[in-house]
Amino acid sequence: MPLITLHPSPVELYLAADDGIGSTRLRTAATMLRVRFRVYARSAAWAKLHPWERYLSRVHAYALVSPGAVFCLESAAVLLGMPVFGEPRDIHTYAQGRPTSTRYGDVVIHTSAQDRPLFAGTGGLRVTASIQTALDLGRVLPPAFGLAVADSAARSSIDAAAAIAAFRRGVTEQISPRGRARLRWLADRIDAVPESPGESVSRAVIEWLGYPRPELQHTFRYEGITDRADFFWREYRAIGESDGWGKYEGTPEEVRERLRAEKVREDRLRRYERSFGRWDWRDTMRAEPLDRKLALMGLPVLARRNNAALTTLRSHSRSLSPSESARRRGISAPHQFSDAAPSLTG
Repeated sequence: MPLITLHPSPVELYLAADDGIGSTRLRTAATMLRVRFRVYARSAAWAKLHPWERYLSRVHAYALVSPGAVFCLESAAVLLGMPVFGEPRDIHTYAQGRPTSTRYGDVVIHTSAQDRPLFAGTGGLRVTASIQTALDLGRVLPPAFGLAVADSAARSSIDAAAAIAAFRRGVTEQISPRGRARLRWLADRIDAVPESPGESVSRAVIEWLGYPRPELQHTFRYEGITDRADFFWREYRAIGESDGWGKYEGTPEEVRERLRAEKVREDRLRRYERSFGRWDWRDTMRAEPLDRKLALMGLPVLARRNNAALTTLRSHSRSLSPSESARRRGISAPHQFSDAAPSLTG
């Protein structure tokens, strides 16, 4: 079983069993928050976490009280650095040989007629292998999210071609018919080239809106400088960019410099190509804003719009709704789920 580096908890976790060692009583301290039974974190640190970071902390909290657990599905994905969307509702573990899957509160223990390849990770944790995790999630996630997970598994592999082949082989070897059609759709589209979940989800939405398939991460060489763009429609000389929020993080000086460099890059590409369009995660998840931007870029609609597939972007029952997440943290509900960006680790 290969040993791999897993993502650590983004906050310090404290066991109630250690109460007698420190001066703070975890159960009664106003500065502490209970992550799960017998596991606590500092409230101030918890309040700063993104949804996927809260989930990663919850997975580590469960590992503290349940050593030996094998994590699968979203729980394996967040530990492996693959994308998760919002704050997943449940902790998922895997136990081969059980007669049926079982739920205990927010913990689901899964079983399968097929053995799962496993990774041993740092901290003594064990997870299902990345390609297996992508296959398992591909059966149950909305298809655009499943594509982001599959692309991430291929991208993070030492041998992307071998990983894609393993994913496709895994699809053909599925015993359960559940999600088989969705997995076949993913097998036809999995690609290691997209660099973010936003790009992967954009690929699906562009297809469902009926626009032609773009080239991914195309390289341009103009004015002695090499640039890459997320999407390029060569026939229409159109460039598309799926914007993340990384450029807005850092000191004010760092942010200004990144934005200045990006403006220079965009102006350079606009001088040589016919059109240039940008969209963000909200545009993609709402579909209509992305549709308008693609049309303004001069791209034609070549296929029938797949409204049924676009509908799958509107809800995600495997993650907490904004109101549920807010109630758990004792605050007012934020934006709608469809606006919540995925983890940035994918």
